[in-house]
Amino acid sequence: MPTRAIWKAQIRIGRIVVPVKLFSAVEDRNIHFRLLHRDDLTPVEQHMVNPQNGESVPGEEIRRGYETAEGDIVLLDAEELQALQVEGAPFIEVYGFIDPSLIHHQWVDRPYYLGPDGDSGPYSALVSALEAEKKVALAQWKMRQKRYFGVIRSFGAYLTIITLRYAQEVIEVSSIPRTESRALEKPELKMAEQLVKALEGDFDPQAFKDEYRNRLMALLERKGRGEKVVLHKPKEQKAVVVSLADLLKRSLTQVEKERRVA
Repeated sequence: MPTRAIWKAQIRIGRIVVPVKLFSAVEDRNIHFRLLHRDDLTPVEQHMVNPQNGESVPGEEIRRGYETAEGDIVLLDAEELQALQVEGAPFIEVYGFIDPSLIHHQWVDRPYYLGPDGDSGPYSALVSALEAEKKVALAQWKMRQKRYFGVIRSFGAYLTIITLRYAQEVIEVSSIPRTESRALEKPELKMAEQLVKALEGDFDPQAFKDEYRNRLMALLERKGRGEKVVLHKPKEQKAVVVSLADLLKRSLTQVEKERRVA
């Protein structure tokens, strides 16, 4: 089944306009549970409750408040929050082109695909330009009452757009405490390099599975068929402290053994 577009917009670069459609590039595959009453399995509902008397509070009596660092509560009305909503047309405004190496991983939030909407000529031209110049386009746009910024990049014959986090959301690595480490001995450094070379290979995302989700789905299917399930408590694995040299040597030996078997 073809993927459905979730939004339409126009990329604007000066006077150049590129009509595009936005598609999700990732999908939530988490398993969601229904909350049921234990006795009759009736779905339960969530209510706002006053903790002082245990009584349910209707929605029209609920206010939104923000607690300051001093412990004060600042109240906001729905009209005040509505007035803060971002206005604007469905344009993806390009502000410049930058080297992709400037976008570090901690800035990346969520990826989307951009497909052509109508005439694919301007779309293909932008793909080719980004690919030829080895650049990404820095852009800003409004979608669903919220302002985003991110980068547009070429991906084969397509465009992708990746939303980026704002500066106040990113923790700089310089804030992490540094520890003093000893200089590596030559044998340790050599074994570390050998281990990296022994494990060198291609990126195969299909090799990595969500083991918890797979086990959970298997459990649900078995219980759904009425099978009796016996659960086993996982064994706790204790960490064994060894020297770095011994650890590298064991790892290298294990990798070489697995390569010979394969």
